Amino acid sequence: MGLSRRTRLIKNIVADLNQMNRFTDLRLSKFSESEIDQGFKFPDYIETEIIEMPDFKMLRLAAKESGSDFVTLMFHGGGYCQAFKRNYNRVAGYYHEVSRAGTVYAVDYRVAPENVFPAALDDATRAYDYLVQDLKIDPSRIILSGDSAGGGLALSLVHVLRSQWKKLPAGLVLMSPWADLTTSGPSYVNNKEIDPVFGGGNDELIFNNPYPGETDKKDIRISPLFGDFAGFPPMLIQVGSDEMLYSDSEELYLKAKAQGVQVRFTVYQGMFHVFQLGGKIMEESKEAWREVGRFYDSL
Repeated sequence: MGLSRRTRLIKNIVADLNQMNRFTDLRLSKFSESEIDQGFKFPDYIETEIIEMPDFKMLRLAAKESGSDFVTLMFHGGGYCQAFKRNYNRVAGYYHEVSRAGTVYAVDYRVAPENVFPAALDDATRAYDYLVQDLKIDPSRIILSGDSAGGGLALSLVHVLRSQWKKLPAGLVLMSPWADLTTSGPSYVNNKEIDPVFGGGNDELIFNNPYPGETDKKDIRISPLFGDFAGFPPMLIQVGSDEMLYSDSEELYLKAKAQGVQVRFTVYQGMFHVFQLGGKIMEESKEAWREVGRFYDSL
């Protein structure tokens, strides 16, 4: 079945907005300024808190009374150049909902070009250690989640945790993860003309990203796709068929599956990069979030 009229309209709007160079303008200081403190109205049964860490902040969402045992550690997207934006408050709310009122910690990690690698990964590691060491949350209750660069950051974090012999989280929710900053996959060429987000010459953020700095882009802490996934926790990978980053998800799935990881890979036909941020306005994004809920239930 093809895309609905509403989805086609939204996809066209996304393409039109991105042709106005929204993504190539991520280098501007305005995009690296956090909006985590700018407020968002949640229902009365949810309590929120801004946690001040040494180099970054986290938004905490929790049910005021009983909630799920799951704790989600969420990393936002934005090509490692965009700080936490208000829309990610809503995304944190979706994770709270689909995890059956589980607590969510959304990390406002440092971004480039002001803060190149390993700043974001250091913040992600500190956030995980805060949950496990400071709050005494068992890793078997923690789910790492992320979209785009946030998905790649979640994968890089697991590589680091394993190298440090730390207990790994219970699972990974990865929405269009950017797992290969070398852009070596075939979809970077094959989907260039049909990608409404990065296509049509709007790919400066992809091919000239400042985050790696002087570090080799093949370093698995930057491009986690090149790492070994044996022993990784279960993964849910979602991707749109029309993305330039499609290959990252497909190759991650094939590699992880071959190395014995329990992994579910879902391709949403005709969809664009991180369409899940559309929340409840498209049937495809609603189904994607329902699938995330089923993944939590399976753990």
